[in-house]
Amino acid sequence: MIIRLVRPDELTALQELELAAGRCFHEVGMPEIAGDEPLPLDELARYRRAELAWVAVDPATGGPAAYLLAEPVDGNLHVEQVSVHPDHARRGVGRALLDHLAALAAAQGVPALTLTTFAEVPWNAPYYARCGFLPLAESELGPGLREIRAREAAHGLDRWPRLAMRRALCGPAQL
Repeated sequence: MIIRLVRPDELTALQELELAAGRCFHEVGMPEIAGDEPLPLDELARYRRAELAWVAVDPATGGPAAYLLAEPVDGNLHVEQVSVHPDHARRGVGRALLDHLAALAAAQGVPALTLTTFAEVPWNAPYYARCGFLPLAESELGPGLREIRAREAAHGLDRWPRLAMRRALCGPAQL
């Protein structure tokens, strides 16, 4: 699967993909998450303009099968969103996006990837642990991650156990 930067004409497709990917939260008793609105087009466009939005391209259709958004937080790259369309789930597409981001970040000397996630959802924290992310204690959170966690709590996400995770990266000389 080809991974590349998001094109301007794909933003609506990313919203549709996020809605489709979110439906699986019904299976784990989280209908509020399943029904959450996707990111607004202007916010998706901001990530795209900053070149912090990538898609994994479906070889059959040429359209997005999955996407990842990232942003600099506390000197690391923070994975803001990973969404994989259910038709492409459990095929390594999400991992490929994470590995792509890790390689780009390491080449730029970024020390780590971070993310926040649901602790008990199988395709969240347990999955990210298999992708090399380790849980962070509250005392290990920088100011940016603390702010993200506060926004999540204000949005009601702390109704379910959440945590921040970190994946250390090797520098360009060690790749």
